[in-house]
Amino acid sequence: MADIDFKYSDIDSLIPYAMNSRTHSDEQIAQIAASIREFGFLTPVLIDSSGNLIAGHGRLLASRKLGLKQIPSVVADGLTEAQRKAYVIADNKLALNAGWDEDLLRIELQSLLDMDFDISLTGFDDEFIRDLLVEDNGGLTDPDDAPSVDDINQPVTQSGDIWLLGKHRLMCGDSTSIDAISELCQENLVDMWLTDPPYNVAYEGKTKDALTIKK
Repeated sequence: MADIDFKYSDIDSLIPYAMNSRTHSDEQIAQIAASIREFGFLTPVLIDSSGNLIAGHGRLLASRKLGLKQIPSVVADGLTEAQRKAYVIADNKLALNAGWDEDLLRIELQSLLDMDFDISLTGFDDEFIRDLLVEDNGGLTDPDDAPSVDDINQPVTQSGDIWLLGKHRLMCGDSTSIDAISELCQENLVDMWLTDPPYNVAYEGKTKDALTIKK
């Protein structure tokens, strides 16, 4: 069994394993960096006494992205060359062999949503989360089960409300109002605008072929 020790290592002193077969996309590195910002550096990288990286290549790249100078590391001495090579692979593969209890995962993700926590920090993409959370919610498909309009005393959403949908923002408001658009977008730019001009113009036609606009 290898002897281990803990220390903080200068990032520039760490040497990535040239034959590391595990790849890290820019998107994943950004996710790791976001995790470190939120939770701190809770999982040290694994190195040998010479600073050669054994596990934690993604964390090292994320640390450089964040501009960190030192990161926590566990020093493992006593591994043979074969053991070190094998562990580089095993550290990545063994985690992938695990599965998920989706019922429990659904409960935990919904609990985080109820706490207004950004669940994108869990690493799951928006599509997976959406599909998981709506799996058991088929809605009211029988017209007799749906509440009538008279039964709804007060709408949940009011004008000016903004809903956060993952990385997206949805506003109940007037799309012709500069103030509403400014509140919705903050300092962000709009990628696409879908609209149906002109506004406040009376339509005479009632069908697609007969549609005309009063002048």
